[in-house]
Amino acid sequence: MYPTWTLLPFPLLVLGIAALPLLIPHWWERPAFQAVFTAACAAPIVAFSVSAGLGHAVLEAAHEYVAFITTLGALYVTSGGIHLSGDIEATPRVNLAFLLLGAALASVIGTTGASMLLVRPLLRTNRQRAHTAHLVPFFIVLVANAGGLLTPLGDPPLLVGYIEGVPFFWTLQLFPIWFVYVASVGLAFYLTDVRAYARESAEALRRDLSMRVPLGLTGRRNVGLLIAVVPAAMLPTPYREAILLAIAALSIRLTPRAVHGKNDFSYAPIVDVALVFSGLFLCLGPIQVALAQAAPTLPVQHAWQMFWGAGLLSAVLDNAPTYSAFTALARGLPSGAHAAVAGVDPIRLAAISAGAVVMGATTYIGNGPNLMVKAIAERAGVRVPSFLRYAMFASLLLLPAHLLTTLGLWLLEHE
Repeated sequence: MYPTWTLLPFPLLVLGIAALPLLIPHWWERPAFQAVFTAACAAPIVAFSVSAGLGHAVLEAAHEYVAFITTLGALYVTSGGIHLSGDIEATPRVNLAFLLLGAALASVIGTTGASMLLVRPLLRTNRQRAHTAHLVPFFIVLVANAGGLLTPLGDPPLLVGYIEGVPFFWTLQLFPIWFVYVASVGLAFYLTDVRAYARESAEALRRDLSMRVPLGLTGRRNVGLLIAVVPAAMLPTPYREAILLAIAALSIRLTPRAVHGKNDFSYAPIVDVALVFSGLFLCLGPIQVALAQAAPTLPVQHAWQMFWGAGLLSAVLDNAPTYSAFTALARGLPSGAHAAVAGVDPIRLAAISAGAVVMGATTYIGNGPNLMVKAIAERAGVRVPSFLRYAMFASLLLLPAHLLTTLGLWLLEHE
């Protein structure tokens, strides 16, 4: 159906998304450059599809893209209108509470929304302490990634899956995996922070107590709008897109500029996502067809293999297109005794979902919020690890949970 050359634009675009922000950051920051690069990758696919009578594939990709970006945009805009202020005592229990709250919120308002809502108050609460270098790495792993495993609103890969036919509440079945990661990372963080807290000087602790400010929430209207995104996202098209756009517009209208200012709110991140994902959706068709056809002959057949395959690629590439590629591969394999979910064996789908979401935490470029949190911390004067040191930290931190998840998937597949 598609000639071989049509397989090239998708990996070229994905590699560009991963490499160009590091190689030519000043150019990549310009929306015009992103638009030109994305169009250069997608235009050949669109032109061939239309000329070959496959225009319906382009329309289907466009529909999926609109559903994806309106949902993500509504979450981004409404969460950006909520500001959590205050400076409370920075004890290990308080810090753990921040991370666990973020892990819970990540599946409701998205990893980006939860990260942007909580990272600043966490850093503000700990600004009187000296030994805080571990805060940001743990926050990225737990809030910006692993916490978003329970709903399609949590992380872009799961949102892509929902748009491709995975039932909205199906991902709640991933709770055991979510719990393994949240519990293991939370425990490791608490033990680390207890040791760090014990090294703080008496003066730093006195200063922390004397500068306490109660927590406060502004932008409360956006809380209701954020909650409204959940039922709106489950509506059929075009009602879903229309209501999500209305929610975003209402949030912009009702949010005072002061609240956006306190959050350093900008449309740039969602514009970046809108531009590059338009190309990803348009370029994905040939890849999906090729992987589905080649699936029986590829060495990736079992759930645990898909968990590691999707996860390792998500660590260095964007996790949403990685998810799409692996679910396309899985659709080419028989579902066995299990009823397929959106054409995929449910155990393989769970493996791909978990791998794409949790291993996006392995590097700063594995998931969009990772770099956002890093940038906010650096602007606040907080020391963060280098790219390689962070990757080593996250890999070692997550390895026990990875191995336990691998064993669980293997046992499920061999029942």
